[in-house]
Amino acid sequence: MAGSLFSFSALAVSLRELKSYFSVFEMLSLRCGAGLAILLLITALRPDLRAGLKRPNIKIHLFRNAVHFLGTYGWAYGVTVLPLALVFALEYTTPAWVALLAVLFLKEKPTPPRLVAIGLGFLGVLVILRPGIEGLQPAALVVLGAAIAFGITVATTKAMTRTESTLAILIGMNALQLPMNLLGADPWFWTRLPDAPLLPVLGVAFAGLSAHWCLTNAYRYGDAIMVV
Repeated sequence: MAGSLFSFSALAVSLRELKSYFSVFEMLSLRCGAGLAILLLITALRPDLRAGLKRPNIKIHLFRNAVHFLGTYGWAYGVTVLPLALVFALEYTTPAWVALLAVLFLKEKPTPPRLVAIGLGFLGVLVILRPGIEGLQPAALVVLGAAIAFGITVATTKAMTRTESTLAILIGMNALQLPMNLLGADPWFWTRLPDAPLLPVLGVAFAGLSAHWCLTNAYRYGDAIMVV
């Protein structure tokens, strides 16, 4: 989990540094393209991992990545226009949304501790957004929507770890979300890569993948709260 937190922080800083060079869609295309290339290289070098790629559940991959795509775009947009502290504070409301969704859709019992956690989560949202004091920022509402999308993604990803390998989940994520992002990107955005600072480009390429590698394994062996 510590690895995912470090990677997400590096990713957020890298996206912020590149915002004057690329659009959000283009930065996320870079992340998915680089991630997919690295994963395919790993698959080529490690034949023993290929067994985990057989018979994927296409429907759950499509659902998970459609929701995650929306959440990731909202988060990345927020990173480029809002203070990072505000973005991460809103993102940390994800556990409350997970608990609420589990009660509403998975029919889990609403125990007193869970109800308290949900209530405190919503109270935290009001404190963070401060409606009526400074006025709601539209970008903050976008990030809040991303946190809700991440809540759905958490539940879906944790379910997928029961039947899908980490490699299969990550290849599915990058392969499905790459064309989604390319639809909103300039087809020739990659020609601007030489003009962009190298370190943030590497941060998007590698931290974007390592974050999810660590996070998916955290879901597999325990609990986690972030799904950027």
